[in-house]
Amino acid sequence: MELRQLRYFVAVAEELNFGRAATRLRIAGPSLSQQIKALERDLGVRLFDRDRRSVALTQAGAALLTPTRALLEQADEVRRSAARLAAPEPVRLGYVNWRPPDLAARMSGIAQLHVDAWVMPSHTQAGRVADGSIDLAICWVQTDDLAAYDLDARLIGADRLHAISTGTDASAVRAKDTLVLLDADTVTWDSWNRYAKEFARDTGSQTVHIDDGGITGAAFFDHVRRLRRPVINSPKGQTTPLPPDLVRRPVIDPSPYWTWALVCRHGEKRGAVRAAVEALTRDVGRLGLDADTAWLPVGDPFRPPAPGAALPHWARVTGPTDD
Repeated sequence: MELRQLRYFVAVAEELNFGRAATRLRIAGPSLSQQIKALERDLGVRLFDRDRRSVALTQAGAALLTPTRALLEQADEVRRSAARLAAPEPVRLGYVNWRPPDLAARMSGIAQLHVDAWVMPSHTQAGRVADGSIDLAICWVQTDDLAAYDLDARLIGADRLHAISTGTDASAVRAKDTLVLLDADTVTWDSWNRYAKEFARDTGSQTVHIDDGGITGAAFFDHVRRLRRPVINSPKGQTTPLPPDLVRRPVIDPSPYWTWALVCRHGEKRGAVRAAVEALTRDVGRLGLDADTAWLPVGDPFRPPAPGAALPHWARVTGPTDD
């Protein structure tokens, strides 16, 4: 029995849905199910009654929930106390626009995390890690970036991109029937432009050149209205509320994914930085990237390798899973 399994038990008990619990924990659904089964075997009791449509706590599960929460709180307090006694080294982290919602919890007792206030483009954040301005960055990188900057990368998140369209039709749209915007500002939007150009070449999607920064925000919505075609939404616009005259549509044949990597310097010596990498990427899983329908750029470090090929050292997905 491991503390991590107990945290999984509490999450499933609170959500009563394995899919939502897996999303909350940022692990793959099958991995969560396997860990719950392992915990049930270790405890010798069934914690949940589950079928295809519902999940419910068993009598034993309900009885164990309160003491499990108390145990986890005690474990967290031990970690906090140890962290205060050890005066952990600071670890500086930069990001683009996304970071895990449980960032602070994952780092509790691991290192003193300083989140950099400067939100910058992916290539800029990767360069800052390389030159030592920060220790870690959550950003979009390609294999040539990792080689050029001598960086390692771990998968920490992924967004399935969708299209935004006028009207009320929310049905799936084929990739070749979408538009993708390219901005004239090749500094700010370098990563997006690289991604969009390759997506268009691979899928037959059409590119549209703009010069107003309208890859996201209100200007993006204006472009959708003007073009009157489904337009691929960038990762920066994934959580932006939609105006009532527009609709979100899934993209298929194929489905584009944008990956978020946690990057650090290759051969990093500082124990606090290495521990932070392990804590932030443990049990992330593959996040749907292995699906036959998923599309990633050829240079994406987390694109599934050819059968029988191993991921290179800078594209390891997960670290040790010991709690």
